Amino acid sequence: MILDALFFLVQAGLNLFFWAVILAAVLSLLVGFGVLDTRNRLVWTLSDFFYRVTEPVLRPVRNRLPNLGGIDLSPLVVLLLIQAAMLLVAAIRGYMLRAGIYF
Repeated sequence: MILDALFFLVQAGLNLFFWAVILAAVLSLLVGFGVLDTRNRLVWTLSDFFYRVTEPVLRPVRNRLPNLGGIDLSPLVVLLLIQAAMLLVAAIRGYMLRAGIYF
């Protein structure tokens, strides 16, 4: 029962962060292309929030990737890592169920 809650929380957290990275990347593109204006208080607040949430994870990935000019592939790499972590969590839960460690 407690392990179900733990696995649910880990998967929900990974899923929320997955969507936060997607929203941060889309918001960054829209601001970069001038579709959204950061002088608008709501746009600035959302942009700042998603930047603060995702940047601690994106920065180390961005530092390790080669410089491709104006192309930032770090959100794609982070999304792939999140998907791998979600698969790992599901596999661990499956192994624990099959081993009879928890029901």
